[in-house]
Amino acid sequence: MKYLFIYILITICLAMRGIALAEPVTVYAAASLTSALQDLSKTAEKQGIPLRMSFAGSSILAKQIAQGAPADIYLSANIKWMDFLAREKLLEPDTRINLLGNALVIISPKNEKFKVEPHADFDFPSAFEGQLALGDPSHVPAGIYAVEALKKLGWWTLLKNRIAPAMDVRGALTLVARGECAAGIVYATDAIISDGVAVIATLPDSLLHTPIVYPIAIVKGRHTPTVEAAMQFFQSDTAAVVFQRYGFRVLVSGPQKIGP
Repeated sequence: MKYLFIYILITICLAMRGIALAEPVTVYAAASLTSALQDLSKTAEKQGIPLRMSFAGSSILAKQIAQGAPADIYLSANIKWMDFLAREKLLEPDTRINLLGNALVIISPKNEKFKVEPHADFDFPSAFEGQLALGDPSHVPAGIYAVEALKKLGWWTLLKNRIAPAMDVRGALTLVARGECAAGIVYATDAIISDGVAVIATLPDSLLHTPIVYPIAIVKGRHTPTVEAAMQFFQSDTAAVVFQRYGFRVLVSGPQKIGP
């Protein structure tokens, strides 16, 4: 009887351990979300929702998903790449939500600030020497948005040959923080987390064709109760507090009903 009790106890412990070691939800997220999501993943784990994060440029992640990468949730830094996956029928129906918003800022190395006025009458190209760091405008959302703003301000023609393209927005931030570029355009949320840069101007949303929006959705075939719990967590008040602390605009008020 004693041994039977021990056997049952061990079986229960192993079962509980199996629950605790539930397969993490794999989240493919834009590089600009790195700090906020790393913070949130700790809270999610305590709530029984283990998360496995993969960060890169939104375009890179979308293409990886299209090629069969095992993402459960995709969180993009712009609508274009979410639309791409939707056209490829790689999203679960009715799970797409506009989760967050952001803004663009012009930055300089912390100790090398200079004056910038974000309007067409200001001669920004002459205000600094050297290169302007951007996420690669050929595919990085932050870079695409930045070029939109530069064109609207009439600055692009004189700056297009001075661009230092980075693989993602965090790469552009690093180039400026290290002093390798005299200026850069990044998300406000990226500038907040760096001690090596100074924000010298904020670019108004009116300079962009569309606002900076971060949509989130479940990848086709990955809709499980745990994945849905992760989606609800990202829309929770707890998550909203963290996102706002990192400078994001929260576009949802509490969890939305998703899926069928």
